[in-house]
Amino acid sequence: MNAQNLKEAMGSISAVMTANRDYLVELDSKNGDGDLGISMSSGYQAVKDYLEGTEETDLGKLFMKCSSVFNESAPSSLGTITAFGMMGMAKSLKKKTDCTLAELADAMDAGLQLIMEKAKSKPGEKTILDALYPAVEALKAHACDDAKTAFTAAAQAAEEGSESTKQMRSVHGRAAYYGDKSIGMLDGGSVVGKLIFAGILAYIER
Repeated sequence: MNAQNLKEAMGSISAVMTANRDYLVELDSKNGDGDLGISMSSGYQAVKDYLEGTEETDLGKLFMKCSSVFNESAPSSLGTITAFGMMGMAKSLKKKTDCTLAELADAMDAGLQLIMEKAKSKPGEKTILDALYPAVEALKAHACDDAKTAFTAAAQAAEEGSESTKQMRSVHGRAAYYGDKSIGMLDGGSVVGKLIFAGILAYIER
């Protein structure tokens, strides 16, 4: 991956988030504030716009700025969490102008670790992590394969992880107030995680 790949992949993710904006709003309205689709669409659009207008090639600097841009453009709990993920990736990719698939997988893992540390959360708690964590694990397992094979596996793992949140009880945020009533509901954050990898895979397939 280099700066150009990052710009194009983020553009693909942005398009997927915009296409699913109303669906995410609908999901979030059931046990959240109902702004999930708006904040994610706005956040990724802002990141896309930034990347299209910069000549920076250092991946670490790019992800650090993306983190700031996203946090400002998506003022929500998931916006902050996403920004943490980008920040973790930035530290892992510091001073690199390109990276291998294995290095990208490690950077994504570093992003996950920072999210879990800052949000005091872990997989199995009905959050975006339930999609992101298995996806990154799949990516790491396929790091020696070609990008299409690796991200196909990651996207599938993210989708299955998101679907599994239906059986979980919410323990974070506003959704936690619903207690056992949250069981049976699909977590909107996990769907965002699924869409991130769907967007990346769509870019690679093109």
